[in-house]
Amino acid sequence: MHIHILGICGTFMGSLAVLAKELGHRVTGSDANVYPPMSTQLEAQGIELTQGYDAAQLAPAPDLVVIGNALSRGNPAVEYVLNQGLPYVSGPQWLADHVLQGRWVLAVAGTHGKTSSSSMLAWVLEHAGMSPGFLIGGVPQNFGISARLGGTPFFVVEADEYDSAFFDKRSKFVHYRPRTAILNNLEFDHADIFPDLAAIERQFHHLVRTIPGDGLIIHPAAEAALQRVIEMGCWTPVQTTGEGGQWQARLLSADGARFEVWFDGRPQGVVDWSLTGQHNVANALAVLAAARHVGVVAELGIAALCSFINAKRRMEKVAEVNGVTIFDDFAHHPTAIATTLDGLRKSIGNAKLIAVIEPRSNSMKLGAHRDGLPGSVVQADSVYWYAPANLGWDLAASVAASSVPTQVCASLEAIIEGVKAEAAPGTQVVVMSNGGFGGLHGKLAAALK
Repeated sequence: MHIHILGICGTFMGSLAVLAKELGHRVTGSDANVYPPMSTQLEAQGIELTQGYDAAQLAPAPDLVVIGNALSRGNPAVEYVLNQGLPYVSGPQWLADHVLQGRWVLAVAGTHGKTSSSSMLAWVLEHAGMSPGFLIGGVPQNFGISARLGGTPFFVVEADEYDSAFFDKRSKFVHYRPRTAILNNLEFDHADIFPDLAAIERQFHHLVRTIPGDGLIIHPAAEAALQRVIEMGCWTPVQTTGEGGQWQARLLSADGARFEVWFDGRPQGVVDWSLTGQHNVANALAVLAAARHVGVVAELGIAALCSFINAKRRMEKVAEVNGVTIFDDFAHHPTAIATTLDGLRKSIGNAKLIAVIEPRSNSMKLGAHRDGLPGSVVQADSVYWYAPANLGWDLAASVAASSVPTQVCASLEAIIEGVKAEAAPGTQVVVMSNGGFGGLHGKLAAALK
């Protein structure tokens, strides 16, 4: 079958393409923006990519068009599909019908940490010899690919609450029907499709309604929004993590690089890994609980975490030039920015920390998180915010109250000049964006040489 994917360079759709190819289909795709890591992964898989959405790419007609949720009515390719009566489906529906059917699905949902946690969980199962399939919204470095079918019934999926397609406004995760579900955390996000937090909580409850009675739901005990979701009705056993939970961590280093795991009041072992930050410690506890549900004892899960390498673009060290270290991170919400910087600060002590941030997500573009931005960067010594001409709101006014020295820049060149002027050996630079950021990481590394 020839499957054409519209929006193929999105992290979910690109992963879907890999699975379709592995199933033996001929896969092609197009996107408005073709950039790594998904573009490089797809090219390595021999998947033909087209830039833009010209209707000509759909002639001769493919057998099926999978339409990504970034596309809407008015898009020339979408209009052609509808006018020609071509068969089409959403990505989550295709995944459910052709990959997840009859499998033990382990889903990782939440506002933050989905990619890291699903990468961790896939690695823990792999380390235990369970050869899971997975679909992850990033490229886990222990595997080097974002999706695979796997050799057993177990399948790990990053379960996003974003909508499925222009014709299916349900959250993606309602299609997946997991038996094991991690609900990491829940905050207001996706302001382009949700009016308030209560609307997202309802979608999470739709997910809870699909989990069988012999399944398992895992969530932090102290997360009030998730507690409200569970109180709407729950028919599945629940295990809790973190403060007041059944699964707890005792930090052995302030940055979270070493911690002891406890379950039901008993020590299970020590995680000594390359990650930092309280958020990753929380992710690890949920992963150990999920893995235990499919038969992986905590001791084995802990051993796996000690050799875990986080997904690309999750505090990924991309360059070290003349003593200056550059990290690439996907953080695009004030909470994620704050926890990432806090983890690095606890790891590097008093070394200089520069944050470079692009407010690129749909919620950021709508200004939904702007009040939280000044407080999110308090662990940095200096911050550069990127404010392109089309941002639509006054970023400079929003971050003016920041206690940290702040520059708002209208160009990448201005950012590079600023960072170059103040970076010295030992400086740590974290570049944060959920997009390609115009190749800033490479340009910055070249300038520092």
